[in-house]
Amino acid sequence: MTELVGATWRKSSRSSDQGNCVEVAGNLPAVVGVRDSKDIAGPVLVFSPQAWRNFLTTIYRSH
Repeated sequence: MTELVGATWRKSSRSSDQGNCVEVAGNLPAVVGVRDSKDIAGPVLVFSPQAWRNFLTTIYRSH
């Protein structure tokens, strides 16, 4: 995926050492990538920055 070239992947500081988490690349201008931290060569979900913000807003409001 050319839109993921230059992606910097990061895990949440709250993720466990068991590896059951996702990584997010939020440093790209046009997309936000999300992948399984156990399968970094596997599939990536790609969201628009606005869709990702909407998702995070919904999650934060539910807590």
